[in-house]
Amino acid sequence: MTEEEKSGPKNMYGYVKEAWKRPKDGEMGERHWERMVEFRRGPSFVRVEHPTRLDRARALGYRAKQGYVVVRARVRKGSFRKHAIRKGRRAKRRGVKKITLKMNLQRVAEQRVAKRYPNMEVLNSYWVGEDGKHKYYEVILVDPHHPVIKNDPRINWICDPANKGRVYRGLTSAGKKSRGLRRRGKGAEKVR
Repeated sequence: MTEEEKSGPKNMYGYVKEAWKRPKDGEMGERHWERMVEFRRGPSFVRVEHPTRLDRARALGYRAKQGYVVVRARVRKGSFRKHAIRKGRRAKRRGVKKITLKMNLQRVAEQRVAKRYPNMEVLNSYWVGEDGKHKYYEVILVDPHHPVIKNDPRINWICDPANKGRVYRGLTSAGKKSRGLRRRGKGAEKVR
């Protein structure tokens, strides 16, 4: 019995999800590298008409209706770039290499997008690609003042003032992951 027979018939999102498991292979791979060139040549933050990964966007709360916006963000990979200190340190204490944030790059991307769209709230984000220098994420934004959002019982929780600036408090999925909230209980005492 094949895996497909075990899980039953797949819908369109199932096939999209399967293709994105190995984005650099096969037919998907060709398109992936073309996309990376396009992303690299474009600006750091671009509002996109449709999500690149529709299955992932919908799983994270995106709906194709008014009040939702998707923005692609580019973040540089690696640790901080620092100038070498020339005086008065032994090499170990120069503080040039291996200086990293406690936040993951996905959270950095979300916060930078939130800064550029101050009237919107970040719902979630997902990876869409990376090359040697950058990582690319698509960030889902929601307008809490839009009447369509206010009238939708599935998303109108975001209109509550308590959810203002949630991305800066690490309340998105990427934020909770970098805060160590995916692991609970015994063995995770020192994660957070």
